[in-house]
Formats: sequence, structure tokens, C-alpha cells
Amino acid sequence: MPALSDVTPLILTYNEEPNLERCLESVAWASQILVLDSGSTDGTAAIVARYPQARLVVRPFDCHSNQANFGLTQIATPWVLSLDADYVVSPDLRAEIEGTLAQADAGTVYFAPFKFRVYGKILRVCFMPPRGILYALAGASYDQDGHTQRLSLHGRQTAMLRNPIIHDDRKPLTRWLESQRKYAVLEAEKMRAAPERELNLPDRLRRTGWANVVVILPYALLVRGLIWDGLPGLLYGLERLYAELILALHVLHGKLTGR
Repeated sequence: MPALSDVTPLILTYNEEPNLERCLESVAWASQILVLDSGSTDGTAAIVARYPQARLVVRPFDCHSNQANFGLTQIATPWVLSLDADYVVSPDLRAEIEGTLAQADAGTVYFAPFKFRVYGKILRVCFMPPRGILYALAGASYDQDGHTQRLSLHGRQTAMLRNPIIHDDRKPLTRWLESQRKYAVLEAEKMRAAPERELNLPDRLRRTGWANVVVILPYALLVRGLIWDGLPGLLYGLERLYAELILALHVLHGKLTGR
């Protein structure tokens, strides 16, 4: 019967000093933690050194899937808890993970939903899809999916955890803006290559190069109610608008240039 001691949190980092300590503190119950870094130049290494059960491994970054797959080769426990440095595992989620492990099936990947915390406020809406976070190490691997990595199921079943991961990113806004510009290039390439039948409704709107930009802000603020979350909700809505606008520019440019 697996227990928390059989789980290694795998955390990918690059200059995550504003976030990493909260993430590590939230998984300090783990007997082993692997922080896979892409060559940070900030205080990432010093933060990891404060946690005796945490091990820092540095690998030059090429893409997210290769980074995650390399991380899997560095894990010795039979189960993995996949995280980013701006994720926080709440006490309720930790307790649910422990209970899930007591009856866990190695053929199942356990997904968790997200909640956004913006300047201390938990928002009522999050547009990130659930992520497969808890799974057996044996046979696990990642594929590149646009700008990020996606866990390959390899015939495994999926199950949903009730408690969310808290997404709490406190990096500077300039860093976030730069990341979105890079992500938009990869997401536009992904959509151009994907058959229409494989796209969900949001991606079909994105593929038009305009509909996503028109829809996202009123949908986020009025339909989903972010307006009731005050300034943090407005900020998140505008961030989604910015991300969709940059993506739309790349999609339209590709249509006009044939690239």
C-alpha cells in the first residue's frame, strides 16, 4: 500500500525565487523532493538548501518535455507528484493525496483542478485545465504540448482529485509578459499543425485569429463572474486577454504569410 513516503514531488524551476519557498514548504512532508533547475541565476539554490530532503539537479533547458522526462530518471520512489514552482499543495490536498495513495491504482493518473491566488485572493475562476499530478513512476513519460509538457497516459485511466492546486505566481509582471510572448509562438505552431477534429472549442476560436480576443474578457468578467473578485479578478481577466491577443497576432501573421 503506497504512502506519502513513496512519493517524490518533482518541481521544475528557472529563476523561481519569488515562488519556490512557498511550493517547497507545502510539500515539506515528503521524504524526498527533486528540484530540476534549468540554470537559475537567482536564489533558487539557496532556497533548496534550506530543505534537507530536497535535492537540486541542474540540466540546461531545451524543452519542457525533455526536462520533465529527465526528471523522471532522477526519481527513486514509485510515485511522482508533478508540480511547478508556483504551485502550492494545500493541507486539504495533501490529506487527499495521502488517502488516495492508500487505495491507489498504478494504472491511474490522478488529476487536480486549479485555483488562482492573486495578491492573496483566491479567485472564483481559473482557466487552466486540470493537470495530471499524481502517478506511478513506472512507464511514465511526457510529450511536448505547445509551450508546455503533457503527461502521456499510455492506456492509463484517469481520476479527478477534489481539492485544487493553488496557483500563486509572484514573479514580476515583466517576466510574465516575456513568457507569454514565447508561449504564443509555440501555441500558434501547435494549432496550425493540429487537425481541426482534434481541437476543442476554445482552440477553434483561437484558430480564427480574432474570435478568442473578442470573447475572452466579457466571458471572464461577466459570464464567469471575475468582476466580483475586484482588482485581482480584473488583473487576471486582462492577463487572459493579453495572452489571447498575442496568440491571435501570431495566428493571423501565419495565415497571411503562409507560415
